[in-house]
Amino acid sequence: MVNFDNILKYLAVQAPLRAFSGEDFNATKMAVQEYTLPALPYAYNALEPHISAQIMELHHSKHHQAYVTNLNNALKLHVAAVGAGDIASQIEMQQVIKFNGGGHINHSLFWKNLAPAESEETKPEAAKKLVAAVEKTWGSLDDFKKVFSSTLLGIQGSGWGWLVKDSVNGLRIVTTKDQDPVVGRDVPVFGVDMWEHAYYLQYLNGKAAYVENIWNVINWKTAEERFLGTSEVTKL
Repeated sequence: MVNFDNILKYLAVQAPLRAFSGEDFNATKMAVQEYTLPALPYAYNALEPHISAQIMELHHSKHHQAYVTNLNNALKLHVAAVGAGDIASQIEMQQVIKFNGGGHINHSLFWKNLAPAESEETKPEAAKKLVAAVEKTWGSLDDFKKVFSSTLLGIQGSGWGWLVKDSVNGLRIVTTKDQDPVVGRDVPVFGVDMWEHAYYLQYLNGKAAYVENIWNVINWKTAEERFLGTSEVTKL
């Protein structure tokens, strides 16, 4: 179960709720900095043939943008509800913030853990320490890919599959439902979007082919940085 307070803290690192300067905290005067759609670090067609330009443009400019727009609206309504002491509306907005805030977090991570096929970033050699930890946990990189792929294909409905790191158990594979993000002590090393909008226009009902091909565009360099704690995601 996703903790609403954790999501607010996660989002606050990027764009915190701020009381107007020079005044005591007042919920009715709280300012909310708006989130914006992050630019992709590559062109829409850069991941072809594994992920089509059509899918990337729709996924980024329409789906992700919708999460950002709905999140901004929900945060404003939540602040207004707090100021008005409207508990029912606060609870209602919490669910909207959880869904759309999670969608914004997940997709912001997802774009950065992809890179054009055949680039240096997509070679496992770019993640030597991570690969060594993967091999220690699953025996080999190929065995890990098989287990991770099987986990992705086992997701019922919409959700995400993640390789995560925590300080107690090391590397683990986890799934999250709908747009629930990875929270708590887990650090997302990389994730794969298993919503139909991520693949259907190209692969139709062929989820297995999508999962097989996504490995060609995984950004191992970014995954290594997240694993080592040198990426901004570990500070959230």
